Amino acid sequence: MKILVFTEKPFAPAAVKAIENTVNASGNELEVVEGGTREDFVAAIKDAEGLIVRSDKVDAALMDAAPKLKVIVRAGAGYDNIDLQAATDHKICVMNTPGQNSNAVAELVFGMMVMMCRNQYNGKSGSELKGKSLGIYAFGQVGRNVARIAKGFNMNIEALDLFVPDAVMEAEGVKPVHDVNDLFANNDFVSLHIPATKETKGSIGYDLVMKMPKNGVLVNTARKEVIDEAGLIKALEERPDLRYVSDIKPDTAEEFEQKFASRVFFTPKKMGAQTAEANFNAGVAAAEQVIAYLKDGWNKYQVNK
Repeated sequence: MKILVFTEKPFAPAAVKAIENTVNASGNELEVVEGGTREDFVAAIKDAEGLIVRSDKVDAALMDAAPKLKVIVRAGAGYDNIDLQAATDHKICVMNTPGQNSNAVAELVFGMMVMMCRNQYNGKSGSELKGKSLGIYAFGQVGRNVARIAKGFNMNIEALDLFVPDAVMEAEGVKPVHDVNDLFANNDFVSLHIPATKETKGSIGYDLVMKMPKNGVLVNTARKEVIDEAGLIKALEERPDLRYVSDIKPDTAEEFEQKFASRVFFTPKKMGAQTAEANFNAGVAAAEQVIAYLKDGWNKYQVNK
């Protein structure tokens, strides 16, 4: 059976080699297409039974061009680049690889937090993370790694996740919060890890951000769609003490940067999972999951119904 790896942002060479070894050992055929066009994607996918992607868009038209396709694995946690309903309609299983990129994203959270505390290293006196309060919005794999690292900084940690029992948070030294308003009002830093869903899109805006304490910092390594950009701009205009840092460049990035200069920072492209270790782990996990599904229907991390 043919397994296709199609990535606009290539895996690291070591990851590609490990994927090749994993697929070859299973007796399947592997094709790797890196940095290809849409036409390349259509041509390569036509006889594939398994597909591994990163942030590449997989829509209904691509699935129409892949009559043999049985499983798609997103090498990473987020999967909003894949049309889940179309996959279900085509009887294709879609999985992600939860946890493989989690430490990389969590470390980036703290890299950006320290940078903002130190005024983007402009030579002026800054502040420390020690003793500050951190609110984690969603306590999945990334959120738990953020909490683990925050303990090393001696921060006070709260988290909000309606799907995680209080006891799980408390066992990790994290105070559970049950209202998003309290999460923003009580914490110097708020780190977003929520998915972009119908309920969350545009949910982080003026009202919530204005509740943050003086010198509050909002950190977004989740999805740009969860931010109400107009509302956030208004809050930053009215509160010159507030700051925003994101691993996802906003649609209105130029306006943010022109108006707020050193109070905002955006990575040039999504960098959370861009480490050699996360790249390797997610790629190999994706290959193993595709193989397991094609062999015996293993679908532990299926995200469509």
